[in-house]
Amino acid sequence: MSSAAEESRLSALDRVLDEQQPVSTLAGELFAVVDAIEGQPALRRSLTDPGLPEEQRKALARQLLTDRISPAAVWVVEQAVGMRWSGGRSLISAVERQGVRAELRAAQQNGQLDNVEDELFRFGRAVVGDQHLSEALRDRRSEVDARQGLVTRLLDGKAHEATVVLARRAVGNRGGSYVDTVEGYLALAADLRRRGLATVRVARPLTPEQHERLRAALSRQVGREVAMHVVVDPDVLGGVRVELGDEVIEGTVAGRLDDARRRIH
Repeated sequence: MSSAAEESRLSALDRVLDEQQPVSTLAGELFAVVDAIEGQPALRRSLTDPGLPEEQRKALARQLLTDRISPAAVWVVEQAVGMRWSGGRSLISAVERQGVRAELRAAQQNGQLDNVEDELFRFGRAVVGDQHLSEALRDRRSEVDARQGLVTRLLDGKAHEATVVLARRAVGNRGGSYVDTVEGYLALAADLRRRGLATVRVARPLTPEQHERLRAALSRQVGREVAMHVVVDPDVLGGVRVELGDEVIEGTVAGRLDDARRRIH
């Protein structure tokens, strides 16, 4: 399956979720389904078996889930299994994505999405800056529950409930690092508000005026509003380094020196 085809399916499933009421309980139900599918290889194969007709796969999902989770959650999973995925892992990732989006949509409905996004970003940076914490969260010798408990102890009572839910969920990441997973959540949050997402690295904190001027300039460049996360990075000698999707805009002293060296050689 091409990546373009899979992206199309993910977008279609996004629209299915967006038709549901934005409640946090829906996220928990979808996460529970992901965990159940992941723990049962035979079920995973049945739900993605290309030899089974679409309606048969959907009927299997309905049979297993009806009366166990809400009709909205059943509907999302039913539509997911009706699509053609490259395998069980792709289905799991697709439903996981909707669980994350359901949690973010509930926070948005409650007017808390900005806070959740900021708290997730700051916790991700804290993990990056603490080697012991980073190692503890990626230590596969430790049970997922134990690592999630560590996240809960660090955030409970200090962050929004949705932040705690998602920070815990990122512990069980199925690809990439813990921080990569959190950054994926932040990208989904930006998409919900139809914004771009930029990480800005600077040598010293920006003033409110500098922050707004840079945000406005980036928004003009990409043609839509941009949410900015600012990181004060001691490795930045001066200027600004902007990571906007796959694009890197290098305006630091170090970057300009590297560019000059490449031109010389």
